[in-house]
Amino acid sequence: MDISKYTEDPSSNIQKWKLIENFFEINFTDGEKPDLDTILFLIGVQELGQGKKKFKKDEKLNLLHIAVCRVLEPFGFYRFDGQDPEGWPHFDLLEELPPLKSNEQKLLMKYAVIQYFDDQKIINFES
Repeated sequence: MDISKYTEDPSSNIQKWKLIENFFEINFTDGEKPDLDTILFLIGVQELGQGKKKFKKDEKLNLLHIAVCRVLEPFGFYRFDGQDPEGWPHFDLLEELPPLKSNEQKLLMKYAVIQYFDDQKIINFES
């Protein structure tokens, strides 16, 4: 899969990313701009669907993994495989991500998060 179109940063994505940051500043932080890991963590909490609670360190890492799998699922890298008895979602790896430079990886994840917010209709980017 050619992911080069996802690792570029067109101005429309910059604007959409600012809207996502603003959404998190208003709803989840005390006016602080969230970083990508914070946004992914909260997507993981949303996908877990167990509401607000204290998570152990290993659970926090699992939440980040859930978010990464979930936002990359539409691109064919992962497929939802079901939930375990505790309700944690599990994914199958369908295709390895190609080797990416750090900045390319970040741009891909931002693009995937933008797509997630659009698909879930959390933010209307058209208005």
